[in-house]
Amino acid sequence: MPWLDALHWDRDGLIPAIAQDRESGRVLMFAYMNRESLEETVRTGNAVYWSRSRGRLWRKGEESGHYQRVRELRTDCDGDVLLLSIDQEGGIACHTGRESCFFNVLDGERWQAVDPVLKDPKEIYR
Repeated sequence: MPWLDALHWDRDGLIPAIAQDRESGRVLMFAYMNRESLEETVRTGNAVYWSRSRGRLWRKGEESGHYQRVRELRTDCDGDVLLLSIDQEGGIACHTGRESCFFNVLDGERWQAVDPVLKDPKEIYR
């Protein structure tokens, strides 16, 4: 597919993908995609990533129920990063039960969690 060939994949066949809330503009998470996950994302309208730790496709929400509905897909000027404008089901993107994976702020010389846990991960992942 020409649109897939136009992207610049890394040596492992991956491309960085940033998920951004369509309404607020807040960056919710960062992950990687491979060709297969990106094709499935476009085909289904739901975000699918490549999990490096699991070594398999990761259909966001498959365990938690917190699916990401992709509303728009963009690439940067170099074609080596994807930006997904998404609607986050349940308002939780992070496995810690927070809205965003980016909840730590550097406070002096230490990282401080500043966003609340919206749901206990033990209730999300059974």
